[in-house]
Amino acid sequence: MDLVFTDLDGTLLDHETYAWQAARPALDHLRRRGIPCVMVTSKTRAEVEYWRRETGNRHPFIVENGGAAYLPAGYFPFAIEGGSRREGYDVLEWGTPYARLAEALARASRAAACRVRGFHGMAAGEVAELCGMPPAQAELAKQREYDEPFLTLDPQRETALEAAIEREGLRTTRGGRFRHILGDNDKARAVMAVTALFARQHGAPRTIGLGDAPNDAPFLEIVSAPVLIRSPRVGALAALVPRGEVTAQPGPAGWNEAVLALTRR
Repeated sequence: MDLVFTDLDGTLLDHETYAWQAARPALDHLRRRGIPCVMVTSKTRAEVEYWRRETGNRHPFIVENGGAAYLPAGYFPFAIEGGSRREGYDVLEWGTPYARLAEALARASRAAACRVRGFHGMAAGEVAELCGMPPAQAELAKQREYDEPFLTLDPQRETALEAAIEREGLRTTRGGRFRHILGDNDKARAVMAVTALFARQHGAPRTIGLGDAPNDAPFLEIVSAPVLIRSPRVGALAALVPRGEVTAQPGPAGWNEAVLALTRR
């Protein structure tokens, strides 16, 4: 079987407008073929639930840079080992609690003399302005559990900040708009866990991965067919995932082109 794992911002969703309709032909094709499409993103559960409703997606999803995987209850015909049942999902968690991340970022910022602006200190209106999204979407983006996005206000001190974060036992990654502080989790670990569940039910799948930013590199490296969505960041991503195929078009148009080409083979 084929199994698709996809980032959202700049990939299935347009980086500036968040429109996804250019990907509709490929999404419809996946639905007709019964090919699962698993969202893998730095977005929160609340945000992903919104985009699943918008696109008609009913499959498992991975949030906050691999902080957790949410599996609709009963999606797999067996018990989910290590999972906890809540609010209609079996949840597998790897992320560090959000409160600890926010506190650690503040300490690291002071230690490195590097000013930062994290989501926990932003009002929804500021998040909306920075992300180019409606205030209601920004409220969903602030409902974080395992990952803190932040801006570095003193770029010349970024190396010192990274070192201070490492001393906290945490790490950083870079997405399309923000840096992120997180624990011992990434998209690859979560993708491997979800792939294993599908393999248990259907046999080993061919995995297709799509992303546009460096924080997608860990999971793109481990899928069978990595696709790099064209963007201003694609050069940095290609250096991390040299076997990835770069799309001709950016965003959902490139996503549509790649998914149709790969799943019609």
